[in-house]
Amino acid sequence: MANEKIKTVRVRLVKSTNGCQGRHRLSVKALGLRKLNDVRELKDSPSVRGLINQVSYLVRVENDA
Repeated sequence: MANEKIKTVRVRLVKSTNGCQGRHRLSVKALGLRKLNDVRELKDSPSVRGLINQVSYLVRVENDA
């Protein structure tokens, strides 16, 4: 178990949340993104993928390992 590599996904906020739906703003906050060009490395799970798909026009996935 110690040698198992946890799959992660790197997400960057590339567009401002100004003017977007409130639910989408909350999704960006749930991903841990605050400012433009903010990057978070998150565990690759269905819930995280769902959040990314919901706000795909605001974020960019940098690596898909």
